[in-house]
Amino acid sequence: MEKKINFSIIAHIDHGKSTLADRLLETCHAVEKRKMQNQLLDNLEVERERGITVKSQTVRLNYLYNNEKYALNLIDTPGHVDFSFEVRRALAASDGAIVLVDASQGVEAQTIANVYRAMEEGVTLVPVINKIDLPGAQVEAVSQQLVDVLGIDDEPILISAKTGIGIEELLSELVKRIPPIISEETDFKALLIDSWFDIYLGVVLLVKVQSGTIKLNESFKFHSKESIFKIEKLGYLRPQIEYIQELTAGDVGIIIGNIRNVKDCSVGDTLTHINYLGPPLKSFPPQKAVVFCGMFPTDASDYQELKDAIEKLALNDASLVIEPTHSPALGVGFRCGFLGLLHLEVIQQRLEQEFDMNVVITAPTVEYIVIQTNDETLKVHDASFMPETPKIKQVLEPWVKVTIFSPEDYLGEIIKLCLEKRARNQQIVYLNKIGTQQNISCLYEIPLSEIIFDFHDKLKSLSKGYASFDYESCGNKETEVVVVNILVNATKVDSLATIVHKDSAEAYGRYAVQKLKEEISRELFAIALQAAIGGKIIARETVSALRKDVTAKCYGGDVTRKKKLLEKQKEGKKRMKEMSVGRVTIPNSAMLKILKRT
Repeated sequence: MEKKINFSIIAHIDHGKSTLADRLLETCHAVEKRKMQNQLLDNLEVERERGITVKSQTVRLNYLYNNEKYALNLIDTPGHVDFSFEVRRALAASDGAIVLVDASQGVEAQTIANVYRAMEEGVTLVPVINKIDLPGAQVEAVSQQLVDVLGIDDEPILISAKTGIGIEELLSELVKRIPPIISEETDFKALLIDSWFDIYLGVVLLVKVQSGTIKLNESFKFHSKESIFKIEKLGYLRPQIEYIQELTAGDVGIIIGNIRNVKDCSVGDTLTHINYLGPPLKSFPPQKAVVFCGMFPTDASDYQELKDAIEKLALNDASLVIEPTHSPALGVGFRCGFLGLLHLEVIQQRLEQEFDMNVVITAPTVEYIVIQTNDETLKVHDASFMPETPKIKQVLEPWVKVTIFSPEDYLGEIIKLCLEKRARNQQIVYLNKIGTQQNISCLYEIPLSEIIFDFHDKLKSLSKGYASFDYESCGNKETEVVVVNILVNATKVDSLATIVHKDSAEAYGRYAVQKLKEEISRELFAIALQAAIGGKIIARETVSALRKDVTAKCYGGDVTRKKKLLEKQKEGKKRMKEMSVGRVTIPNSAMLKILKRT
């Protein structure tokens, strides 16, 4: 009987997780050579476009070692901080984890965060140093970092995922270091670690079977809801679905039942036989959203389609928080919670690519706690719900602890950036050198609202890409904020209103109207753009009027000339994805530029 080992790959972004997964698939002959492609497990269009992993993907590998058969369940994970919940769910299903570190970059922020999560889960860690074939590789220094920074003193495995060096040794070390799964319990219990909606199969469940066995045509229930379903199909991902007759303890596989409603299941729930009366499996804590914004259909008649699309995405992405909302200007829509601005962008892009949905998004904000003069407490996510200033007694905003890793050369610029973000320095530690490069670790406390927009981009820019950071919540602190409204031709644009710290309000207002001026198309009349706090105008720009060009009209000629223009206009309308404010159109690109501070 084959032994089963579940493991994941955790690392900082761009350290080679997807490339290593490709080599493991090749070495274990999970995919035919003619079907092999780079980033094979990154099957979302947005993942291939951006070159990042967004969703944890699972694949079952068959491996033979010393004449013993092993079933290795590989769970590839994202590296970006905005998708840390995917990593947490992967670790909950894993018995071991490859800690992948770049030989030229060394240990970085997200590596440390993920290692700490793995330690909390009691996962066996296997240190691996990648890219040893690079001219700038510093294997000895990075090996020492694994000991000093992460506390992992096991011998690291040296590989090059790009060329395939050390992959065979890595596989043999995995089966040596990670103990196989042994379960003597007979009751069937499985942890739901992921789910998605298939138009032909309905809701597909990805589970880790903790104990017992479940077979085709048997019935199961969700422990939290007592909903009963009959199993129609069972299978493994190799990486395509391979259907089987049963799942046993240690398997990571899929269950397809007669589940048609996406609300019937929730990630982290326990699946059991219908007669099971015992306690559920230990779940992973839900991830708290840190960035909130509104999403509204460009056409009110598309609300139901948007509702269905967002619910299906929420089924596939458990960290996405959604609830219905209403805006006087934009109509009915959803208030959505995200783990960061990149998470927001990815969700918006997936709505466009996978569901052909164009949406209007409101300015993202964090969750403020407002204590009113009557001592009533409100949680405010949207500028339109902020009470009037005379009614506010105190406002609390969320703060986070930020850990920054960088070469020493950029310390001055990093300190300057953090001070601009109202940060409070806690600690600066000098780490061991990688070659001649001295690395540092900086610990700051920063308001969450200051890092969700452009902090990552500015940090990467000033450090030439070398610095990295990770953050965790550290509570709420008192603050002074105001609501900055944007007016277009004296008409307030609700979706552009945002909550800003008092000291940054004027700078933000000037920036917002300047970006709007660059993005809004000129009309036959002048367009006034204003930023206001209450009744006070703090910034103004004017889009000058466009002179009418009568020579643009098409006179005479073949009728196909007009048809081509009409078809081009039709395609242009489809791409515009814009909202109308009076007689002025504001493209979504303007909103995104304001959000990104670019």
